[in-house]
Amino acid sequence: MDLASRYKGVVGFVFGNENSGSSEDSYVERLLDRISNGVLAEDRRTAIAELQSVVAESRAAQLAFGAMGFPVLMGVLKEERDDVEMVRGALETLVSALTPIDHVKGPTNEVQPALMNTDLLSRESESISLLLTLLSEEDFYVRYYTLQILTALLTNSPNRLQEAILSIPRGITRLMDMLMDREVIRNEALLLLTYLTREAEEIQKIVVFEGAFEKIFSIIKEEGGSEGGVVVQDCLELLNNLLRSSASNQVLLRETMGFDPLISILKLRGSTYSFTQQKTINLLSALETINLLMMGGSEADPQKDSNKITNKTVLVQKKLLDYLLMLGVESQWAPIAVRCSALRSIGDLIAGNAKNLDALSSKVLGEEPQVELALNSILRIILRTSSMQEFIAADHVFKNFCEKNTDGQAMLASTLIPQPNSMTHAPLEEDVNMSFGSMLLHGLSESDGDLETCCRAASVLTHILKDNTQCKERVLRIELEAPMPSLGAPELLLHRIVRYLAVASSMKNKDGKPGYSYVQPIILKLLVTWLADCPSAVQCFLDSRPHLTYMLELVSNTSSTVCVRGLAAVLLGECVIYNKSSESGKDGFTIADAISQKIGLTAYFLKFDEMQRSFLFSSVKPAQSHKPLTRSTAASMAEIEDGEESDLSDQKNEDHPILTSIFDAQFVNFVKSLEVYIRENIVDVYSRPKSDVAVVPAEMEQKGGESDKDYIKRLKAFVEKQCSEIQKLLGRNATLAEDLARTGGSGNSQPELRVGSGSDRVQAETLRRDLQEASQRIEMLKAEKAKIESEASMYQNLVGKLESDLKSLSDAYNSLEQTNLHLEKEVKGLKSGGTSTSPDIESIKAGAREEAQKESEAELNDLLVCLGQEQSKVEKLSARLSELGEDVCKLLEGIGDDMGLPEDDDEEEED
Repeated sequence: MDLASRYKGVVGFVFGNENSGSSEDSYVERLLDRISNGVLAEDRRTAIAELQSVVAESRAAQLAFGAMGFPVLMGVLKEERDDVEMVRGALETLVSALTPIDHVKGPTNEVQPALMNTDLLSRESESISLLLTLLSEEDFYVRYYTLQILTALLTNSPNRLQEAILSIPRGITRLMDMLMDREVIRNEALLLLTYLTREAEEIQKIVVFEGAFEKIFSIIKEEGGSEGGVVVQDCLELLNNLLRSSASNQVLLRETMGFDPLISILKLRGSTYSFTQQKTINLLSALETINLLMMGGSEADPQKDSNKITNKTVLVQKKLLDYLLMLGVESQWAPIAVRCSALRSIGDLIAGNAKNLDALSSKVLGEEPQVELALNSILRIILRTSSMQEFIAADHVFKNFCEKNTDGQAMLASTLIPQPNSMTHAPLEEDVNMSFGSMLLHGLSESDGDLETCCRAASVLTHILKDNTQCKERVLRIELEAPMPSLGAPELLLHRIVRYLAVASSMKNKDGKPGYSYVQPIILKLLVTWLADCPSAVQCFLDSRPHLTYMLELVSNTSSTVCVRGLAAVLLGECVIYNKSSESGKDGFTIADAISQKIGLTAYFLKFDEMQRSFLFSSVKPAQSHKPLTRSTAASMAEIEDGEESDLSDQKNEDHPILTSIFDAQFVNFVKSLEVYIRENIVDVYSRPKSDVAVVPAEMEQKGGESDKDYIKRLKAFVEKQCSEIQKLLGRNATLAEDLARTGGSGNSQPELRVGSGSDRVQAETLRRDLQEASQRIEMLKAEKAKIESEASMYQNLVGKLESDLKSLSDAYNSLEQTNLHLEKEVKGLKSGGTSTSPDIESIKAGAREEAQKESEAELNDLLVCLGQEQSKVEKLSARLSELGEDVCKLLEGIGDDMGLPEDDDEEEED
């Protein structure tokens, strides 16, 4: 009855007492009474059928059943197992009580009786244990309804059910046995296990121990692999739950079943290559399993790294790369979601694995004579796909291919050979034999205003140049012919890319289309990567004077995004810190001076801080994380089409959503470190004198009639004065630059406030120094004060301790003095002899005699009182006996004679 009382308390709290007398309550109560107290078995079965019907249709009935029905039905399941029909009815009624009724539209905050029933039943571990025992029953419907009840409990109260099942012996084993049952029961058990294993590590271990891998792949094969239905999806979800965070489970799968059954799911069958929605979901689930194996386990698992390398090696040995290339590159009729997932898997498969990198670089796709390198095909996808997600996925392949792979970068860069105009403007589809470099330069040479293709090619070129000085130098020498010979001489590739940057800005401002909002950031990323630690690229960039002017304007352009202004500021900073030129007008001092004059150091450094606070830089994640593919998310994933980017555009930021993928954690961290280096170097530039500067004032000319001695003396005084002023200016410049670098991100500085008179600057500098000195003195005084206070406190504690010690010694000394005096008195008394002791002894005896006599007298008085009381009692009793006719004297004869003998003896002895 604990279930009923607890539920009634909840119901009373939610609904009050007004609904307690409703018709549903009374009807349910009557049915439960017939079930529990009925005599005829048929009547009880009819009552339970009626109860199931009303509970399945009415929320009020569900609520009423939860308040009083659980104990009755659980009693039926426990005590009447032989009556199969009753057990079926009880289980079906429980299923109805735990299933929400969707067709009744109510307020959003209205209580859900089915959820309350689920919560109530899941609290009783005995009920869960009872339900698990029903799984061993022979009746099909009993097992089926029991699995449905457990699934409903797990959906709404997963933690409690997991704990209850773990506490029951062989609880998981019974569920695993259901996988070998009839199809309907097997499917329900499979769904239940997918819920149980999502986060419960202990349950995952037991499931694997019970042979889950063999049973999963057996069911997948029986259902037809990727062509199967939702059962295959459930099997793969269960498999992913077991592998997601456990390197040991991955090792067990690799060494027992192997990866062949998994890879076979990715093999396309048939000639039509048709893709239904369920097939798409199954392939996505299998690709997710591949990704989990390539991750190697959870971040905290010590076996992760070694397991990751082994898994990747085995997967390539099993020809996984061929299947992924078929899905992601060759099967252009496949859904976009499958192609993107396959391309991401290719990128993850080759990341950090030299053998896999070589395998991809040598892969050839197609059939003779139309064959093409796999990397060329992936580049073709980047340049011509209409899907942003497919571009990002294919770009991910090149990013991982070039990461810490200098040989691969050099191989790709070696193919960058300009083609004649006739080839340059040929469509990509016309010549599959075009080399990788020719195709990439073709994308970078678009003359019809297709800046989207240019920026995609620029993203690939960024990966080729990253952290590779040799490739940067090589590509720096590439010249592209003008679109038309009449337009002029060939143009360097770097200059062409800067021109595209300016064109993108003007086109965006002209028609306001958001389509080019990501072109400028991607091109700026290429330029920032190219100029990093490459003085030759900086020199080439500055060879065209308009480049510096345009960058200065771009940093100050309020119509550009924060990201564009920040990256342009980083690019200008690179022109300072990586500038090795000594040519006037192109050296680092000139660039820094131009930044100070055109922008102002405060406003310039502020661009960095604004960029770091932007969405792109503040929300970057270390690695791209994907949500687990479940029944609830699979449908939306499978329906990704070309318009998929509309979902991405919901992010509330001014930058295009594609940039969150292009600007990965590595690039963001690189820009952050570069920003610190730029701040420090600009301060250093302002702290040292400008090189190769010759100043010849008119005062240095020798005056007419002036002697050589006077002229030399005047020159010496002039030079000393100039040196003194230069040193002061250099010190002031360094101080101002440090202040600006330190306070650039405060956001309170305004560019227009930098204009001021020289006297104001000097006065401000003097006040600042005085304030600094005063602050230093205050800090010194505070330190001395704290030191003195600590010493004073120490001395106070020492004095207190000494005082307490002194007091203790004084008390001890006084005690010794008193003891000494007492002992001296005793000694004197002993020396005076024993004559004085006799009177003392006599007086003591006399005192003791007096005290004894007093005590005996007191006791005698007490005895006399007691005797008096007894005498009065005897007199009363005698009078009463006389009244009754008794002879008192006769009764008293002989009493007291024996008592008197001792007294006589005592008297004789005393005589």
